[in-house]
Amino acid sequence: MSTADSPPDAQHDEQEAPAPACVMSFNASEPSGAAGLAGDVATIAAMGAHALPVVTSILLRDTAEIFDQHPIDSDTVVEQARSILEDISITAWKVGFLGSAEGVSAVAEVLSDYPDVPLVAYLPAITWLDEEQQQSYLDAFRELVLPQTLVLAGNHKTLTDFLLPDWDADRPASPRELAVAAAQHGAEHVLVTGITLPNQFVDNVLANAQGPIAGERFERFEVSFVGAGDTLSAALAALLSVGAEVHEAVAEALSFLDQSLDAGFRPGMGNVIPDRFFWALPPGEDQEADLPIAGEAEAPDFAEPEPSNRPPRRMH
Repeated sequence: MSTADSPPDAQHDEQEAPAPACVMSFNASEPSGAAGLAGDVATIAAMGAHALPVVTSILLRDTAEIFDQHPIDSDTVVEQARSILEDISITAWKVGFLGSAEGVSAVAEVLSDYPDVPLVAYLPAITWLDEEQQQSYLDAFRELVLPQTLVLAGNHKTLTDFLLPDWDADRPASPRELAVAAAQHGAEHVLVTGITLPNQFVDNVLANAQGPIAGERFERFEVSFVGAGDTLSAALAALLSVGAEVHEAVAEALSFLDQSLDAGFRPGMGNVIPDRFFWALPPGEDQEADLPIAGEAEAPDFAEPEPSNRPPRRMH
């Protein structure tokens, strides 16, 4: 049957473009749009993939600080995920803040049913929780999420406190030492950010138990950000979702983060937010914008952003 003779639905099916890669993100919802699910959705979309956001907690915050949170019931978290997983095939996971130890357990149960899907687990600082909540959350995360993790991402101090709580050496723990500790719990790689270097630089290093694999140095900037960790880990998950090798995906994700921070903006009175759509400049009258095509294996061609009056920034 020719296309002209086909029913309208058949014509639509024949002409429909392939769906982009789909990444499921488990994270908190928060109203600033800087981090959490909003940051994940924006980042994953900017990388040309499609986000499937699952709410694990509702944070009460502004761009400066977190005031409180309301964890979502663990059964509701599972129902959100399974209702979509029965409909859509995913090719990567991103895990952020899961709300509570019960939330960690619920998410880990879902993850365990898809062992071949790569998992990027981001561990934010949760010092704003009380000590008992912190300990139960981290214990559950260590026991249930790390064994399923391809890349554990986090700030150098946060990962040191989590993986090497008894560290008392005069020097900071190295990325390899953190990776060895993570491997003891089943995680294959660590992506350590914010490693302090001399001369106003910080290092960001991907490592496994054998040693460093890839990384990139950032200049230390003059303001503070919120949402950098979620941006990096979501970008990495999106790149892994289209089959990129881990070291290549980390290099591209770090480049994306650096340029997102460079184009960052301050919408309120608190911290600066990364601009995940720094590349989406309006087209000129005589040219079309070079926008990424959803589902392509290649990430967007990251052009240098136009000069702006935005403030200098600090990665930490």
